[in-house]
Amino acid sequence: MNRQFPVYTVRAECQDCYKCVRHCHCKAIKIVNGRAEVVPELCVSCGECVKVCPAHAKIIRSDMARLKQMLAGGERVFASVAPSFLGYFKGVTIQELAAALKKLGFAGVSETAHGAQIVSAQTGRLLAENGAGVHISSACPACVDYIRKYLPRWSSRIVPVDSPLITHCKLLRLYYGEGIKTVFIGPCAAKKNEADGHPAILNLAITFPSLKQLLEEHGIELEPGGGQAELTLGVAEEGRIYPIEGGMNDTLRGSDGHTRYIAVSGLENLSRVLDSFDGVNEGSFFIEALACRGGCVNGPVMGKRSSSIEVLMATDRVSSRSNSLGREVPVDIIRSYHEAPIVRTEPEESKIGKVLESIGKFSKADELNCGACGYDSCRDLARALLAGNAEEAMCHTYLRKNFQRTSNALIKYIPAGVVIVDDKLQVLEANRNFAELIDDSTVTTYDTLGGLNSISLEKLVDFSDLFESVLTNGGEIQKFNQVHGSRILNISIFVITPGKVVGAVIQDVTKSELQREQIAEKAKEVIRKNVLTVQQVARLFGEHIAESEILLNEIAGTYFGKKE
Repeated sequence: MNRQFPVYTVRAECQDCYKCVRHCHCKAIKIVNGRAEVVPELCVSCGECVKVCPAHAKIIRSDMARLKQMLAGGERVFASVAPSFLGYFKGVTIQELAAALKKLGFAGVSETAHGAQIVSAQTGRLLAENGAGVHISSACPACVDYIRKYLPRWSSRIVPVDSPLITHCKLLRLYYGEGIKTVFIGPCAAKKNEADGHPAILNLAITFPSLKQLLEEHGIELEPGGGQAELTLGVAEEGRIYPIEGGMNDTLRGSDGHTRYIAVSGLENLSRVLDSFDGVNEGSFFIEALACRGGCVNGPVMGKRSSSIEVLMATDRVSSRSNSLGREVPVDIIRSYHEAPIVRTEPEESKIGKVLESIGKFSKADELNCGACGYDSCRDLARALLAGNAEEAMCHTYLRKNFQRTSNALIKYIPAGVVIVDDKLQVLEANRNFAELIDDSTVTTYDTLGGLNSISLEKLVDFSDLFESVLTNGGEIQKFNQVHGSRILNISIFVITPGKVVGAVIQDVTKSELQREQIAEKAKEVIRKNVLTVQQVARLFGEHIAESEILLNEIAGTYFGKKE
């Protein structure tokens, strides 16, 4: 777990589903013991993994402790609020949000949109000066990092202008002094990279959920109709439309008559569009690049309806329908974007082949490229395995085949009859021991067909009603001493899939039962002989007692008679 990087995984919560791998365009995820970890050097902090993780195991670094320390330390802290707040704090105005922030201790609250307006003004000038070619916006830090790392040949085409957030922080410092602290509040994880990279300009970046948590801790209610506060630098205008896809383009239209404006959201779409521009030397194109599909209103911490038509219309209503051309640029925001390519060595073909064989891919036909592992192809998974970023168990077909081999071996060699049937009582799986329990003709069928699959159980046994009962009622049935032909069977029937599939383990106890009967007969014979013996002894003993009694009586009578 890397808590220093803006995005990390809570390992205990990770559910081994690989959904983050599937959705990560950069494949900046490493699987260790079935758990997904973010690889910082590969990640651009777009936050897509945070958005899609079903177990909420992907987390954006909080930084709340640092913010609390700033506010409690008596420093002058200024908030830069992203215009996408309308999609998170629905119905709340920027003035109402400012009032709540000032209760927390912020010295001033301003709109990041002020920086956006200056960026558009400077970008418009550069477009007018540079003429033909492809130009890419610098507004989204995730897109900028993605291009620098994964499409480095396009780095020089990023408009050499600061992002709206850095521009806004420079503007605040221009008017309120270099000694202030600036904190961004918005929907973005990549802004934390900006804060980490420019600590002298942007001190901290937190998300809307973190702000909500802080307000709740202080018992401050943020709701429509609450108190209002004045905004630092006043009210922003057209820059408020930036969080909607195509918003920046709207602030640039009219700069010249020859530039075509294209809005692209999503890293995979950005890659596709830039690839299509390879070799294009004619015309002037400006690409508004956004990492989040639909724009910042769809950022990683935003809710499901954050980009609904109501939010889009609300954002449009508070934005002036004008461009930013001709606005003053009071601070220096010119900067260069250099390549920072990810170096990936292509493994030897022989090594890829060996890895593919280890997951059961022995030919092109075996390479299903199903994408269940999260990679676009089996060969991509093989490359990730060689790089140590993946595990064999990620291949579902490999797991399924391995499971089938294991289960088939268990069923085949278990010293009992095993049969699995579906809800129509058709055999799905059975071993040869089961066939031997039925009769010789069933064994012949098994050997000929290689199994009993799809044969009706009712045609094989006369106790199929037990299977029907388990299919209908669930639970288990154990039937002892079930007579089937000349055999005596012990049967255990159990549920595999409720109402759909049941299985049974059947043991032939004929010999043991016969031995038990033989022992019982011998015991009965011994008992009979013992009874006869006892009876004879009793009879003899009774006769002896009777004779003794008669003799004693005679002696007694003679003795008493003489005495008298």
